[in-house]
Amino acid sequence: MRLDVFLKLSRLVPRRTLAQEFCDKGLIAVNGVAAKSSKEVKSGDRIGIRRRNTLTTISVADVPARKQLSKTEAQNIYEIISTETIEDADLLA
Repeated sequence: MRLDVFLKLSRLVPRRTLAQEFCDKGLIAVNGVAAKSSKEVKSGDRIGIRRRNTLTTISVADVPARKQLSKTEAQNIYEIISTETIEDADLLA
């Protein structure tokens, strides 16, 4: 499944176009490497999402076969590993 679709289905990002913008700006990393929106996501991948001054790291538990999920199902396809505050200087690096 594409990274942008996964982010939308998991409800980590509200819209697919917004997920694509995050990827284009380098705010999304898969397994520590900046990722394009077309990157294929697999179970076990670690995804880092930068928003303002926070970095959220999740682990992909399951890649769903369907393109629509209920809110409860969406929360079960990933596990939050960490949420940390990052300094402004870190954003420039």
